Amino acid sequence: MAIQLPDLPYAKDALVPYISAHTLEYHHGKHHKAYVDNTNKLIEGTDLANESLEKIINKVAGDVSRAGLFNNAAQVWNHSFYWKCIKPKGGGKPAGAVADRINSSWGSYEKFAEEFKNAGVTQFGSGWAWLVLDGVKLKITKTANADTPIAHGLKPLLTIDVWEHAYYLDYQNRRPDYLTAVIENLLNWDFVNANLG
Repeated sequence: MAIQLPDLPYAKDALVPYISAHTLEYHHGKHHKAYVDNTNKLIEGTDLANESLEKIINKVAGDVSRAGLFNNAAQVWNHSFYWKCIKPKGGGKPAGAVADRINSSWGSYEKFAEEFKNAGVTQFGSGWAWLVLDGVKLKITKTANADTPIAHGLKPLLTIDVWEHAYYLDYQNRRPDYLTAVIENLLNWDFVNANLG
């Protein structure tokens, strides 16, 4: 069972003006596709060839001899998740269960948004900012490079990709501006609520 590159859940130009079609062509069509292709090459003919992405990630996490497989497989998972975390006409204050949980955890949506953005801004080098469930508690965290919360027993609810390829064509070195644009205009709170359910 080969790992597949999922289709984007929207047209390539649907996130304009916050993320350009040009960025999505490269980010999804080149970077994400390369992680899928590399993962498939690395599992071909092995005991992992028919496993799910999650099983592959958890089986090789921490195994230095399989770091290349972990990095590629985790990046496939992270990107597939990220595309669902954003949508046209998203962002702003959430509704539903996640809104209540955010208010009880951070006191206000504004405080959550500030800390979530800060996680992305302060991730040194490449990585990801996450909202996760740690047991029953909501938590903001960040991971470096390809690392993913699913390798650490955490349940991802939301992520923003802060690798340069996610924003450089549109924002150059202005990562804070990219994070603000995504948080205010693209976050898919319906997806987050579904993950929380």
